[in-house]
Amino acid sequence: MDLTSTLERVAERARRHLTEGHVAGYIPALARVDPSRFGIAVVSVDGQVWTAGDARMPFSIQSISKVFTLTLALGKVGQSLWERIGREPSGSAFNSIVQLEREGGIPRNPFINAGAIVVTDVLLDGRPPRTTIDEILGFVRRRADDPTVAIDDEVARSESETGHRNYSLAHFLASFGRLRNPVDDALSVYFHQCALSMNCVQLARAGLFLAAGGRDPLTGEQVVAAERARRINALMLTCGHYDASGDVAFRIGLPGKSGVGGGILAVVPKRAAIAVWSPGLNANGNSHAGTIALELLADEMGWSVF
Repeated sequence: MDLTSTLERVAERARRHLTEGHVAGYIPALARVDPSRFGIAVVSVDGQVWTAGDARMPFSIQSISKVFTLTLALGKVGQSLWERIGREPSGSAFNSIVQLEREGGIPRNPFINAGAIVVTDVLLDGRPPRTTIDEILGFVRRRADDPTVAIDDEVARSESETGHRNYSLAHFLASFGRLRNPVDDALSVYFHQCALSMNCVQLARAGLFLAAGGRDPLTGEQVVAAERARRINALMLTCGHYDASGDVAFRIGLPGKSGVGGGILAVVPKRAAIAVWSPGLNANGNSHAGTIALELLADEMGWSVF
């Protein structure tokens, strides 16, 4: 298949909606990002790459990093992770404190902020934050097959200085005995993982193992068992777009994970991984033009898990 002309058509149509979204103004480093940017990349399981727009411009992947930290945590503790985190869609905002308190400090799923903070606590396992940050960065670099993937220290610092809601969530978790490491250590890891800077090509390549039964199809490495890859994809489908996850599943029909940096990683099982970036967000915190682009691409290609 040749997606060159398809991606150009999708990009052209999606760009018409760039002015309808709003950048994540509550994080100063993200508030300065040019909202007119748009990029998309598709990497197939046989290694072909197609791009359109700003597909090689780095951006902050934010909550898309939760896919990679969840993969690492499951590798570390296996099924016991689900004793500390649920697997249900939240139906609430990704940073809801009310829901966390009402449900006894057990986050609804690993992709809302509270759940991701528990995942980082699992990865910490009593180690210094820098050791865990380096572990996450190394894992993402290997998945992207690119040692230049980096953490944007300015974004990490910006989040640390303004992430009051995340501090509240972490202290709520600690008050219920759900964290086993100091709050500041867990949040240091969390803020740095969200500040991973990648472009669409790197991100799609990094997620390719989820399109190939947990195996990196280009190196042959079995990253996770096929059954575990299916479970991660299932969570991405049902929980990957926060309280818009059901609508996105209805419209697109592919596992995906969004981030407030404007990126989305989507998986086409047995075929490809897709990364799209457009900084303007909708009311749910998902890329507005990016979601439209994925819907157009999935429709044109007939890609769906249903």
